[in-house]
Amino acid sequence: MCPSGSTISISLITDFRPAFEVIDADRDGKISSDDLRAFYAGIPRSSSSSSSPGDETMIGTMMSVADANKDGFVEFEEFEKVLEFGRCEQGLMKDVFRAMDKDGDGRLSYGDLKTYLDYAGLPCSDDDIKAMIRFAGGDSIDGVSFDGLLRIIGC
Repeated sequence: MCPSGSTISISLITDFRPAFEVIDADRDGKISSDDLRAFYAGIPRSSSSSSSPGDETMIGTMMSVADANKDGFVEFEEFEKVLEFGRCEQGLMKDVFRAMDKDGDGRLSYGDLKTYLDYAGLPCSDDDIKAMIRFAGGDSIDGVSFDGLLRIIGC
């Protein structure tokens, strides 16, 4: 995800089954809240605590977005639909942008990007974040617009 690290573009992935199976910790063919907790427990965090109050909110949000039939689980077809069609859907991406834009100014600052990437378990160097901002057509003063975020993530 970071410019200096190795990346795999989601647009190049045609089969999401391996990713689904990684998250489906109990191998029952569906992703539950417990599966997501187990998955995120295995991701190193930059903070000293292994979990935070926001983790449950994040898991709940992920489940509500992906669980189209509202049965409390994310089946493969739902998972695939979110990854394949939802990754660049304007409404969903605007929600992601608003969550990242902590001060609500309509721009993602260096701090917004750094905080979000660290929280997501994807710590990046200062140079990586500055490169993302430049790539998105932003600068260190104004940050990144919504369209810039779409450019960073390849939408």
